[in-house]
Amino acid sequence: MISSEGFQATFRYISMFVEGLVCTVSLSFLTVIFGFMLALVLAVLRLSPWQPFKRLGLDKNGHLREEGFLSALGRFNPLNFLATCYVEVFRATPMLVQLFIIYYIVFADVSLPTFKLFGSIRFDRFLPGVVALSLNSGAYLCEIIRSGIQSIDGGQTEAARSLGLTQTQNMRFIVLPQAIKNILPAIANEFVTIIKESSICYTIGVKEIMFAVASIKGATYRIGEPLIIATLVYFCLTFPTSKIIAHFERKMSRGDKR
Repeated sequence: MISSEGFQATFRYISMFVEGLVCTVSLSFLTVIFGFMLALVLAVLRLSPWQPFKRLGLDKNGHLREEGFLSALGRFNPLNFLATCYVEVFRATPMLVQLFIIYYIVFADVSLPTFKLFGSIRFDRFLPGVVALSLNSGAYLCEIIRSGIQSIDGGQTEAARSLGLTQTQNMRFIVLPQAIKNILPAIANEFVTIIKESSICYTIGVKEIMFAVASIKGATYRIGEPLIIATLVYFCLTFPTSKIIAHFERKMSRGDKR
């Protein structure tokens, strides 16, 4: 049963929730940065037109074959294939499995420094959590960014080329700014999702909010009250974040209104 005595016992360990809050914010912030950078690379690879075996798909007259092995080989894009495999694997497998593979297999033989961030966050557990969350988030953000890039009218790319802009300049100064404005709501939703998914890192000993709940449960034998407080903390993180991003979204869309 939830009671005032239970809340009083829980509030004696309020410092653990503060440490968990700092850890959760740090996890989410770094995941957004590295996940977005990875997603940009993956999106570019998925949109790459590179076909190294294109000549093999041509017939004697120089026309593209319509069927057969050589036709498929000529259309094969290794960059797109690798990026697509990555995205599909990470979107089709549970986050918990990915986290365990990163922590127990990838970093199993890696000697990470054991210092503590902010005085309480163990780096040797924190880093694998960031890596796992970033790899997972990158797969989802990749599809969001790719759809945003494809939503930009191709005529703008042709206009950029006529002005002498390179493909990189066109992507950096024309396509990406418009694409990011279009996909900002989806990116905001992914950021909120990352804050909530970071709770899974407590399974490898990262001292985030749910780790505080588990620790307080072991000390007080109460679970209801710590969970309610954790729920309020997550709400106070995600609700203002979504509102702040919605504010910036409205400001960015003012130029589209006539």
